[in-house]
Amino acid sequence: MSEFDAKAFLKGVPDDPGVYRMIGPDDVVLYVGKAKNLKKRVSSYFRDKVSSPRIAMMVSQIVRVEITTTRSEAEALILENNLIKSLAPRYNILFRDDKSYPYITLTAHEFPRLAFHRGGFAKGAKFFGPFPGSVAVRESIHLLQKVFKLRTCENAVFNNRSRPCLLHQINRCTAPCVDEISKSDYDADVRLATLFLQGRTSEVVNDLTRKMHAASDALAFEAAGAFRDQIRAVQQVLHRQYVDSGKEEDVDILIAVAEAGQVCVNLAMVRGGRHLGDRPQLPSGTNDCPVEDALLAFVEQHYANLPMPPRIVTTISPAKVRAVLEELGKHATVVAPRVEIEKGWVEMAERNAEVTIRARLAASDRSQNRLDALQLALELPEPPARIECFDISHTMGEATVASCVVCENGVMKRSEYRRYNIKDITPGDDYAAMRQVLTRRYEKVASGEGVRPDLVLIDGGRGQLAMGVDVFAELGLEDLPSVGVAKGEGRKPGLESLIFADGRPPLHLDPTSAALHLVQEIRDEAHRFAITGHRAKRGKARIGSKLEHIPGVGPARRRKLLASFGGLDGVKAATIEDLCRVDGISRTLAELIHAELSRG
Repeated sequence: MSEFDAKAFLKGVPDDPGVYRMIGPDDVVLYVGKAKNLKKRVSSYFRDKVSSPRIAMMVSQIVRVEITTTRSEAEALILENNLIKSLAPRYNILFRDDKSYPYITLTAHEFPRLAFHRGGFAKGAKFFGPFPGSVAVRESIHLLQKVFKLRTCENAVFNNRSRPCLLHQINRCTAPCVDEISKSDYDADVRLATLFLQGRTSEVVNDLTRKMHAASDALAFEAAGAFRDQIRAVQQVLHRQYVDSGKEEDVDILIAVAEAGQVCVNLAMVRGGRHLGDRPQLPSGTNDCPVEDALLAFVEQHYANLPMPPRIVTTISPAKVRAVLEELGKHATVVAPRVEIEKGWVEMAERNAEVTIRARLAASDRSQNRLDALQLALELPEPPARIECFDISHTMGEATVASCVVCENGVMKRSEYRRYNIKDITPGDDYAAMRQVLTRRYEKVASGEGVRPDLVLIDGGRGQLAMGVDVFAELGLEDLPSVGVAKGEGRKPGLESLIFADGRPPLHLDPTSAALHLVQEIRDEAHRFAITGHRAKRGKARIGSKLEHIPGVGPARRRKLLASFGGLDGVKAATIEDLCRVDGISRTLAELIHAELSRG
């Protein structure tokens, strides 16, 4: 590999704003950055002294540099963000996608639904957040149900109710589905819930107090009592908060902590003066990275597409945080903690970040110990960084599904799990099913498209493993290590046999072995993933088949039923009265459908 000639390259770099990409061997993108002045910024990487050992390591791997000029620094920022997300360069500090943050939504419906939400924003709906995690959202929804009694059911259920549900009976919903509350009264509850979610709790209490007094003056004592109970419920919710600033303010607390080579950025959220919890994150690409760089990278990625509070409290470079926000076109008051409550928030966020780092380090040590033990037990040349495991699930040959789960560096990697629907085999033929899934998975590896694992685990005995050996030989992957995991006597955990493809006698590891525990975890995950897929496929096939064979239910009526109840489960759960309300379904046919599906 010829050395990169930085001096010659820099002669042609313009002074314009833009984005630069550091490219390493095999066209791997090492780093993506933006610059107000490309020439000055790119030149800074090739001075005698660089900012950190991490950057020095990156520079030593550069084969070439690519640049894209833009009309402004703002355009460069947008392009940089898009490239980082699509390319995931090794030396960039990468955080989880912003879309993973949950929200509370009030849907755009005549009677709005209170719901948990992730993903894109639907037009007309109201969204409140983001929240630090799903627990905070679900707890908030639970509390809002107690106070404002808004509906949480899906539209398919709401549109087909004939009587109030259990939530109405336990005083958690006002049952607008069956007209137990007027539209105007429900709208009033929605307005109060909106104020509450915006942190304007004093307005909520004042409004309810005013209504209570008005009802009392009108001698409507039952209504006045209901408003009194609602006020108490609001106050109980407020008193439950474990940290309260005493002000109706929205604040983000941002800190970064480094320990043992790991950096953790923690975002704590205060909304309406109430601490909703925090969200510690361990980004990739932060080895030997200064905490300031990590925090500023988080600010740039997190607030690029998300709403932000009017105030941010941080102990690290408030002025630089403010500058990054201004580049994003966002404005907020960014300050160091001043009052006691802010110092308490920061201290709690720092402590949680430290706990997160220590937990990650402990898990990493445990994972490495288990991989080392597995290498020793299986006599592998090195610890297997990527392990793939396969399992087959069916019921007497019906709805056969195969699973492939992936373990990377001792940690299950759910984003790379795959299920395969097995077709065109004799029902119940596990060997043929295993042959099919392994062929479909590894023909991509053989063609150079897929990622090659270091070890393949196959749930089963010699027969299933033999299928794997045959498939690997046909695809030119004879050197791919594979092991069968056979269940022990009575399927008792700890008695598993590890079957080898090279004819070695089966290996029975000690039940306390770290290697066996890793194999069991991966095998059990493959089994769980296969069986959940199989059950879903079987249930859909059985209910769908029942609908198809009910006299009088043709394709058009079947489509109407599924659309009205939001799917097969909704049709099965519907009452005869619910079914009668579907266009084209008579009472006689509704009774027949209900009877047939109740048997399944």
